[in-house]
Amino acid sequence: MTSRTRRVLVTGASRGFGAACVEVFAAAGWDVVASSRAPAPGGAPRVDQVVWDVTDDDAGPLHSALGERPLDLLINNAGAGTPGTPLEDVDVATLLSVCDVNVGGVIRATRAALPSLRLSPAPLVLNISSRLGSIHDQAAGRYRDFGTSYAYRISKAAQNMATTCLAHELAPQVRVWAVHPGRLATGMGRSGAAGDPIDAATKLLELAGSTETHSPRFLELAHGELEW
Repeated sequence: MTSRTRRVLVTGASRGFGAACVEVFAAAGWDVVASSRAPAPGGAPRVDQVVWDVTDDDAGPLHSALGERPLDLLINNAGAGTPGTPLEDVDVATLLSVCDVNVGGVIRATRAALPSLRLSPAPLVLNISSRLGSIHDQAAGRYRDFGTSYAYRISKAAQNMATTCLAHELAPQVRVWAVHPGRLATGMGRSGAAGDPIDAATKLLELAGSTETHSPRFLELAHGELEW
């Protein structure tokens, strides 16, 4: 690595796991571009806040924040979900709006960040996914009793497909991985989730230093590779 300061863009950075990533990476000496729909409270050294919604096709604010400096890491963390309901109660418009965040947001943010990523010697995109997006595990009935919504499961499976599409198009320069961070105690977490977002963000920081070149990958921070 060169002596220059590494740089990361985090979407959905104002709360939960995104805020934990901002805190951990800034403390580790990274320059952080923290993107969220509304200004985050307070501020911190090494953190450049930008107001941008991942459902907005106009990524002008993000382009301005990134400038012409290299970007070493993009953490596509912004996400949405809905409570679990039976089929008769599924609102298709809401399902599609969740997909716009969890899938469209990954596409928009990666597209906006790509010129800056290409200035880095080893750029990496980490899409914050979920094991619930594993078609292999869902088909095996592994999470049958979780009661998770159609919208969340479908959107995360589609996000994983977006990960593979991006990885194949951007290879070999840009690696693109899908990451399940664990059952975190955040607003997006399932009932009973107790994982510490700071601990998970610290593991993500370690993952960001990986020299593994295989792409795409789907992995869990605590246990390694997952089935697609």
